[in-house]
Amino acid sequence: MTRAGDAAPLMTTAAAAAASGYSAQQVRDLEALGVIPAAVRASNGYRRFRADHVHALRAYRDLARAVGPVDARRVMRAARLLPRADAAALICGLHIRLDGEREQAHAARRALESIRAEAATDAQPVDGDSMTITELSQALGIRASTLRYWETVGLVAPERITTRAGTARRYCLTAIREARITAALRAGGYRIPDVRTTITAVRDLGEVSHSIDALDNRLEVIARRTLALLRAGTLLAEIIDSPRPSSAHRD
Repeated sequence: MTRAGDAAPLMTTAAAAAASGYSAQQVRDLEALGVIPAAVRASNGYRRFRADHVHALRAYRDLARAVGPVDARRVMRAARLLPRADAAALICGLHIRLDGEREQAHAARRALESIRAEAATDAQPVDGDSMTITELSQALGIRASTLRYWETVGLVAPERITTRAGTARRYCLTAIREARITAALRAGGYRIPDVRTTITAVRDLGEVSHSIDALDNRLEVIARRTLALLRAGTLLAEIIDSPRPSSAHRD
């Protein structure tokens, strides 16, 4: 079956690079990585590219912006090789993953807004305004071991009290707040070093606006990635809808 673009004039590597916005070396590298189909070889051995090569290069550009170059390379290869239904499902999965990141960030932002609202009305701690590690872990829906780990990396600083059995952790209002901020940011996809930076800022500033601003920035980045994925999707739909290689039925 004739592939789309086969009848179109062939382009040199330099021409394909100019049409796609890549350098000539990048075009050769992306061909070697399987991002685009193998180039046609002229009688002198030089590469010649078709319009569908440029089409794939443009799709990869936005796809890499949306999901990163590693996943983008995997998806570009799969879009040509997998059966149509599987390839289409793969693209749907990318949208689902981005939507999950967005929802996590929104959930973290809502949690931080709630914490900020509480901070505006909190009085000074009084006797009894504390929780045990078991109570706090249950309140946050995490394991006690997670709270202990957060303590070792400096995210939460519980007090130590003496009991008949020895010593135990007690979380005052400040430690509870830090644990809640940590839980919210971790749910939003933040790594431990990023959370530590935020907790330090909260300790210094006594508020969570810095964290909320960071989440707003994250949501903006996710929005840009989503738009890039939508742009790539139009191009990928044409690639997926093109004739499948004869080996497409195999895993």
